[in-house]
Amino acid sequence: MTVDHSRLKVWLSAARPRTLPAAIAPVIVGSALAAHDGRFDAGAAALCLTFALLIQIGTNFANDYYDFVHGADTAARVGPRRAVAAGLIPAATMRGAMIVTFAAAFTAGLGLVAWGGPWLIAIGIASIACGITYTGGPWPLGYHGLGDVFVFVFFGLVAVTATYFVQVGGVTGDALLAAIPVGLLATNILVVNNYRDADTDAAAGKRTLVVRFGRGAARAQFALSLLIALSIPIAMLARGFRPWCLLPLVLAPIGWSHVRRLRQSTTPGELIALLGDTGKLVAAYAVLFALGLAQ
Repeated sequence: MTVDHSRLKVWLSAARPRTLPAAIAPVIVGSALAAHDGRFDAGAAALCLTFALLIQIGTNFANDYYDFVHGADTAARVGPRRAVAAGLIPAATMRGAMIVTFAAAFTAGLGLVAWGGPWLIAIGIASIACGITYTGGPWPLGYHGLGDVFVFVFFGLVAVTATYFVQVGGVTGDALLAAIPVGLLATNILVVNNYRDADTDAAAGKRTLVVRFGRGAARAQFALSLLIALSIPIAMLARGFRPWCLLPLVLAPIGWSHVRRLRQSTTPGELIALLGDTGKLVAAYAVLFALGLAQ
C-alpha cells in the first residue's frame, strides 16, 4: 500500500506542529514535580501527554473548520494557509477529523480514571467543550477575547495540576505556582498568532484581545507574561526548591529578543517565524524548569 505523502503533509500542517509544545510543556512540568515528591508514574504521565496532544490537535482542527465557517479564514489571510479555507480538505472531512480526535482524547482520558478517579471525566469533557467552543458554537470564546484565558487555564493551571494530581493524589501550592509560567508562555503563542491576524480577524468580527485593545497592548501582555514566567523559578527557590530550579533564567536573553522582534516585526513572515520560536521557548522553558524541579 502506498502513502500519499502530499495528503499526509496537509494533515500534518493542519495539526499545527508549532502549537504542540503548549500541550507537551505542562505534562513535563507536572511530572517533574511528581518526581520531586518521589511519586512519578510513567504510565499516568504517558496518558496525560496523549490526552493533551489530542486535545491540542482537536482544537486546531476545530479552529480550521469553524474559522472557515465564520469567514475568518479567507484569501486575505496573511498567515499560513488553512486546509479548509484553501480547499485542501473538505469542511465535512475536517469536522469529522475533529470529532474523531476529540473522541480519541476522551478515550485516553478515561484511562486516567484508574489513577485520579471519575471526577477526571468532568475535566476531560470541559477540555473538549472549550476546544470546540474556542471558535465554534453560538458564542465562540476566541471571537470574544477569551481565547487567552482558555489557553492559560487549560494549558497551564489545569494541565499541570491534573498531571501532578493523577500521579501524587493531590494538588499543592507548588503545583499551582509551577503551572503559572507554563500557562503564560503558552498564551504568548496565541498572542503572536492573533497579533499577525489582527486585521483579518477584525474584518471577520473576531474580537481577540489584540483586536479589542490594539497591538501595543498585545506587546505589553507578551512582555509581562515573559517577565512573570521568568520570576516564578525565583519564587520556587524561595519555597525551598534547589537552585537548579533557576535553570529557565538562562532563556531570558532569548525571551527578550522575542519581545524586540514582536515590536519590530513588519511582515507576516517575521511573525510566522516568531510564532515557531515562541513555541520552542515554551518547550525549552518546560524542559529546563522540569530538570530543576525534579532535583
